[in-house]
Amino acid sequence: MSAVSMLNPAGTASASAIALYARHTTGYDQRVAAAVAALRQAQAEHPGTLVQATSLGAEDMVITDLLRRHGLNVPVATLETGVLHAETVALIDRMQAHYGLKVDLFKPAQEAVVNFVREHGERAMYDSIALRKACCGVRKLEPLSRLLAGRTAWITGLRREQSDARGQVQAIEPDGNGRTKVSPLVDWSWADVWHYIATHRVPHNPLHDAFMPSIGCAPCTRAIAVGEPFRAGRWWWEDEAAKECGLHVKGA
Repeated sequence: MSAVSMLNPAGTASASAIALYARHTTGYDQRVAAAVAALRQAQAEHPGTLVQATSLGAEDMVITDLLRRHGLNVPVATLETGVLHAETVALIDRMQAHYGLKVDLFKPAQEAVVNFVREHGERAMYDSIALRKACCGVRKLEPLSRLLAGRTAWITGLRREQSDARGQVQAIEPDGNGRTKVSPLVDWSWADVWHYIATHRVPHNPLHDAFMPSIGCAPCTRAIAVGEPFRAGRWWWEDEAAKECGLHVKGA
């Protein structure tokens, strides 16, 4: 069995994301330094009101490591939507143990979830874009509003390479809701992300090893095939232009 290709317990092909993607490329050290500088600037400009809103994806794990490695005491929070993969939920405990930190969990209001499922069913997200976005509203946007309450800035793992919709993201920019959004990895490549993870032994979601570069809620995430876009496994039944949940839409 090679280091790259193996079988998971379900008997389907999986891979080592590090072996597949990690590469040292020209300018990597400068990009790391720029990311650290952006994080330091954000902490200096928003003392006590800055938060990392982690998706628990590879990029956000890199950011958590950068914060801890460089002594930047920024709180870390995530959205526990109630329908995450078991591997994603388990990663929360792993990162807390690895870094000795507490990750603040923000969950959807139980009554709102119950009412939505009662009215539209467990599979409403497949019925229409409107219902899928409504589900995201209940499980993500409302909890995010609580996560960001009292904050003047938040840190994300957005990269321009992720999709056309994110191609113009800036490292530091207004989020459209009166806060500053800090995305220190905007110009990093996927190879950069995995080179950093490999170099610093950063914990990562094992679903990345099963060809899921972008991981969201379990019903809305699948593995991608060779040649598919980075976010093809998210809401794969929808038109490419619709593939945002609203977390990173200005003014949403």
